[in-house]
Amino acid sequence: MARLREMYENEIVKKMTEKFGYKNPMQVPKLDKIVINMAVGEAKDNAKVLDAAVRDLEIISGQKAVVTKAKKSVANFKLREGMPIGCKVTLRGSKMYEFADRLINLALPRVRDFRGVNPNAFDGRGNYALGVKEQLIFPEIEYDKIDKVRGMDVIFVTTANTDEEARELLTLFNMPFFK
Repeated sequence: MARLREMYENEIVKKMTEKFGYKNPMQVPKLDKIVINMAVGEAKDNAKVLDAAVRDLEIISGQKAVVTKAKKSVANFKLREGMPIGCKVTLRGSKMYEFADRLINLALPRVRDFRGVNPNAFDGRGNYALGVKEQLIFPEIEYDKIDKVRGMDVIFVTTANTDEEARELLTLFNMPFFK
């Protein structure tokens, strides 16, 4: 279950220390948290849509989702401040490693015409953002029980200082970057 965590503790620390020349094993970057965010624009008109999105996100992550609210009012979108417009989950510890393992080894290979994920989606501070177009790639979601195909953002937050360190860390976790 926590295969990625064991892999991190045994192999990845050694390989990262060799490549970047860390003096202390505590300097080696590690995965801090994974944030999964699902924006539901139709929620302003229909509250049941948001409930379905929250249910899907809770099934995928195995953790209770938090409803996110609009920070500003935007007249063009008929959006008022404080309206519920999405949901998110922050995973840490063993649930984080378990989700990362399922995403990398089960869900991503199920994407149609999958050639790998974008290796340039780092933010400059060692964090990686990944967009998923449909929640159906996760085996926990039953095709018959969804009302609409929704996408989500998966953000890997690491303790790495540079994108190069974070890219190497995720590559050692077997993240399928395309060349």
